[in-house]
Amino acid sequence: MKDKIIRMLRQKDGYVSGEDISDVLGVSRTAVWKTINTLRDEEYIIDSSSRKGYKLIESPDVLSQVEIEPYLSTKYIGRNIIYYDTLDSTNNKARDMAIEGAEEGLVVIAEEQTKGRGRLGRVWTTPKLSSAAFSIAVRPSIKPEDASGLTLIMGDAVCRAIRKVTGLNAKIKWPNDIIVNGKKVCGILTEMNAEIERINYIVLGVGININVDKFPEDIKHIATSLNLELGKLVSRKEIVAEVFNEFEMLYDDFKENGLKNIMDEFKSFSVTLGKKVRVISINEEFEGEAIDITDDGLLVVKLEDGSTRNVISGDVSVRGISGYAE
Repeated sequence: MKDKIIRMLRQKDGYVSGEDISDVLGVSRTAVWKTINTLRDEEYIIDSSSRKGYKLIESPDVLSQVEIEPYLSTKYIGRNIIYYDTLDSTNNKARDMAIEGAEEGLVVIAEEQTKGRGRLGRVWTTPKLSSAAFSIAVRPSIKPEDASGLTLIMGDAVCRAIRKVTGLNAKIKWPNDIIVNGKKVCGILTEMNAEIERINYIVLGVGININVDKFPEDIKHIATSLNLELGKLVSRKEIVAEVFNEFEMLYDDFKENGLKNIMDEFKSFSVTLGKKVRVISINEEFEGEAIDITDDGLLVVKLEDGSTRNVISGDVSVRGISGYAE
């Protein structure tokens, strides 16, 4: 009922009478009054008048369905959001729901994530009400070996969204980190369930540092937030909604055309190309210059002897020689 009342209040520039709300929802005016008070406890600013009714003055910056949807232009991504105040891992929950048959475009969002994961088993912390942690479940009809391209698609979408909403010059450290001014502001974790020639589902997990104002000593030299870089608070719901908008456009094209239509833009966003990098896998470690990204999304590294190696994103960690991103 809360979401229905918020939508009704948002549709009117002025006041909505308690009687109108109760009639539309089929509940008592007392139930409406109690729900309004609950919304106020959740930091919605709602004016009330005995003669006029209720008027929504201001909404909190929470990542619920009802708060994100006014900013959406999508057809299916983000149109079904499962919202949690606290969750261990949005990827775990989205995976479980995908196994149960959730439709493509399902999004799981948590205001706080207690056991978030990054690539290669790393920990990803999501402070409450200051970051954005969400996972999207998709079921593309593509070959399993092409699935890593979705990480690049999401990276491009996040860069576009940050640039559009904040004006910050977001970049990509291949394959899955988003960088602003040389520091990490977002990480992407792609997990797949597939058979030999068929993908059952893919879950794309995204964590964005939006209004985080402080980082632990051991990572503050490599981590930042949009707030710290911009010098003011950023609307989390606008950022998240714009990621959904951009991702759906890119994803629909990817299913038809692969990565070819975004590679020029992706390369222009890259902080990896042209840099000396260290590639670390389970079995080996080597250094070279990142000289290209293939149409399949592989990083091409030129070794000291002049030979080249194509690096698959899922197998390695790539680090700059002189710093995190370069």
